Amino acid sequence: MNDLLTKLEPFSRNAMRIVVAFLWWSHGAQKLMGWFGGFGQDGGTAELFTRFGAAGVIEFFLGLAIMLGVFTRPAALIASGEMAVTYFWMHVPRGSFWPWDNRGEVVAVYSFVFLFIAATGGGNFSLDTWWKARRPAAAG
Repeated sequence: MNDLLTKLEPFSRNAMRIVVAFLWWSHGAQKLMGWFGGFGQDGGTAELFTRFGAAGVIEFFLGLAIMLGVFTRPAALIASGEMAVTYFWMHVPRGSFWPWDNRGEVVAVYSFVFLFIAATGGGNFSLDTWWKARRPAAAG
């Protein structure tokens, strides 16, 4: 069983990166374009020059980059930071530090998953890896 799980590790790591990034990207698409049910009570879009608009830009474009595996490490590090800021800016003020009291579980999970992706990279099925393999070896 352990051998099978070891063989599946590259696939599962890439699948996690792609699925989590897609879900996060969809939040940006909600805020910027009103897709997937829109943003806010009226299902509209966030104004671009607000904190929600800025979050939408970050989530949309970095979510796409992480999903494709382009500049994965820096994109994931910024994404992790954005989620940490969101946790402390939007959820802790609801009266509690603890995620089960302030409805911040998803934000905390996103922050730590993106931190993991920043530490480990995009994986074998990313454009970063493809570009690295296509670069000519340095003369030495």
